[in-house]
Amino acid sequence: MDQRTRERLPALPTLVKTAHRLLKEATMRLDALNAAPLGSDFSVLGETFRVPRFSKCADGRPIHAWDAKGTRRSFAGEERSAFWAWAAIEILRHTGIRIEELLELGHHSIVSYKLPTTGQTVPLLQIAPSKTDQERLVLVTPELADVLSTVVSRVRKSDGRVPVVRSYDHYERVWNPPMPLLFQDRSSGYLRPLSPASIRRGLDVTLLASGLTDSAGAPPHLSAPRLPPDLHHGLHPQRPATSHRPGHRWSRPHRNDDGIRRDLPH
Repeated sequence: MDQRTRERLPALPTLVKTAHRLLKEATMRLDALNAAPLGSDFSVLGETFRVPRFSKCADGRPIHAWDAKGTRRSFAGEERSAFWAWAAIEILRHTGIRIEELLELGHHSIVSYKLPTTGQTVPLLQIAPSKTDQERLVLVTPELADVLSTVVSRVRKSDGRVPVVRSYDHYERVWNPPMPLLFQDRSSGYLRPLSPASIRRGLDVTLLASGLTDSAGAPPHLSAPRLPPDLHHGLHPQRPATSHRPGHRWSRPHRNDDGIRRDLPH
């Protein structure tokens, strides 16, 4: 892991600049869409888009548009993905925490501490016990404070409070109590905490847009690739090799009359 960190550290400035650029461009597209009348055409960043003639949203504004090729683009979704990718990269690089710890950050994680010697109050970020089972306090730098304030301003309601949401712990397989998590967003009309997969997808998109390549010349990614069929079959010898095909799922074990344990497909 230390060697992986040393190899990737020189690419961090490029990744940070790319995340900032993608967020800026996504915000410009969304602002241009909100300013354009329904049924009109508008141009932004050298591209031309057509606005729908009507919208089902409560505010009467559309969230998508069509480009010159007729492809539907969800500008609101692109802006959300770009924002959370930018926020994740900035917080991860300023704190050194893991994605699991990042998604557990709440509004109450931002605390203040008064130095006993000088009486100066310094902001701290409380990291909940996770893999190391040790609680940590990270000093909040001015750059980190700016990112945290931007995230809080985004998720805060009109009354100034951060909504509480329930998250699922995939490792302990339990539902956590409602907490004012920082990484939450509205999906299908409901507030939901962001998942590790969504953070990794955002990082993968940023890596791809940065133009960075690994030692083999391929674009780096964080998502785990699928296991080859022969290796997957070696991990599960009780399953026939012919069953490993895309989209094939398996249900509960079943024992036939001969007592042999087999898995039945859905």
